[in-house]
Amino acid sequence: MNDTKTPFLTDVKTLRERARQHLDRGGVTQTYKGDVKKTVEILQNVLATEIVCVLRYTMHAVTATGISSEGVKAEFAQHAKEEKEHMMSVAERINQLGGKPNFNPEGLLGRSASQYVEGENLVDMIKENLIAERIAVDHYRELIRYFGDNDPGTRALLEGILMVEEEHANDMHDLLVAHEGRPML
Repeated sequence: MNDTKTPFLTDVKTLRERARQHLDRGGVTQTYKGDVKKTVEILQNVLATEIVCVLRYTMHAVTATGISSEGVKAEFAQHAKEEKEHMMSVAERINQLGGKPNFNPEGLLGRSASQYVEGENLVDMIKENLIAERIAVDHYRELIRYFGDNDPGTRALLEGILMVEEEHANDMHDLLVAHEGRPML
């Protein structure tokens, strides 16, 4: 048997010494295994996606009309609020990693995975939001796999957002079924 085992945990003295180094990096320590620059770049695109979702849902919450639009408008408004929470969480993560969140509207759609489509009527709005949620779900799943164990903080953030985006997709699907009947497979 090998008696010289690598300790699982770093000794306190070493932790304290490392914590005093590179204070300019904030919470990004030498144990961070990701590529900070690439992570911030990816999160800038996630931020843009969330901003576009806030704008689209807000527009739909304001402009939806029709005999059963009040409940749908309320759902759109709730989703806009939750997308704004995602936007703020992503912006905070960018800041934690030493980046500056990009809220500049110039080029926003080019940075976003989602699209901004207003829709001609209530059903179109629901469909566009369902499409956007499906894009977000697939995109965030890919990003969660990408970050894996290299950046558990960013991965956990995206996992939390993903769960809400899956709920949003389900909500939009339910609204679509309520307004159009069961879609064909």
